[in-house]
Amino acid sequence: MEKKLAIGVDIGGSHINCAAIDLESASVLKETGADRPVNNQASATSIITVWASCLAEVFEKVPADQILGIGVAMPGPFDYINGICLIHGVAKYENLYGFNIGDALVSSLDVPDNFQVRFINDASAFAVGEAWAGKASEVKRSVSITLGTGFGSAFVVDKIPVCNGSDVPEKGCVYHLPFNGNIADESFSTRWFLRKYNKLSGKEAMGVKELADIADTDKSVMDLFVQYGDNMGSFLAPWLNRFRAEKLVIGGNISNSYKLFGSVFEERLKKEKCSVKVELSELKEDAALLGSGYLFNDNFWKAVQHTLPLM
Repeated sequence: MEKKLAIGVDIGGSHINCAAIDLESASVLKETGADRPVNNQASATSIITVWASCLAEVFEKVPADQILGIGVAMPGPFDYINGICLIHGVAKYENLYGFNIGDALVSSLDVPDNFQVRFINDASAFAVGEAWAGKASEVKRSVSITLGTGFGSAFVVDKIPVCNGSDVPEKGCVYHLPFNGNIADESFSTRWFLRKYNKLSGKEAMGVKELADIADTDKSVMDLFVQYGDNMGSFLAPWLNRFRAEKLVIGGNISNSYKLFGSVFEERLKKEKCSVKVELSELKEDAALLGSGYLFNDNFWKAVQHTLPLM
């Protein structure tokens, strides 16, 4: 039987999610899924053990001889070609610095020594998944963003992330670009909402959902969502225009509150003469699983390798 499955893995700041991906039907085999919470401050050995345990659960449901390999959507900084973690100076996964994650996973699993593990940036994986099987699958040029603990983004042409050139920012993402005296990541992530709410009310909020739940009855909170949408429209419009994006796909936890800022966001895009079609992700977390599993599509793998070092 010809192999047509890969395992897609999404490494989040505090969790791992993985499942078998059917490369022919572009679908996540839900019955094979597994997830685990992860202490990102734990030792490297402890983290790898949790990740391997989650993967082993998938292997119990799908025999290894049917799997082409493991594709991992991993936050950076990371050496995506060689599988080496370069995260340093941030409050997550620092103990993995310098580790060859691919080798560590293979040695922790009941698989052959030459079993393939491939890596891609997590925001890029989300965008690839959307371009392959999601809201951007019918267009050539798309941008996908994830709004949550960070401000993830990727620019895609024909399913391939674009990380250099005059029509995209440096690194092919926008989180590091200047905005309002800081970087964009500080203005379009959860931290912005929590910081602004604390300054307004003197209170601490646990997350954006908590604020969304009171927005209808608290005008100051609603104003935060309005400001957020307007700011994001003015920030993104020039890059969407320069890239000639046909679709913008939005995911991440903050997108669940899109009804509170979406109309303002889209109105600002129009004012900036940006005609991109905006879509909310329906794949959600599955997009990154699909994008990481797609690393085992031969044509995609050949085409994306020159881009991986730039992510």
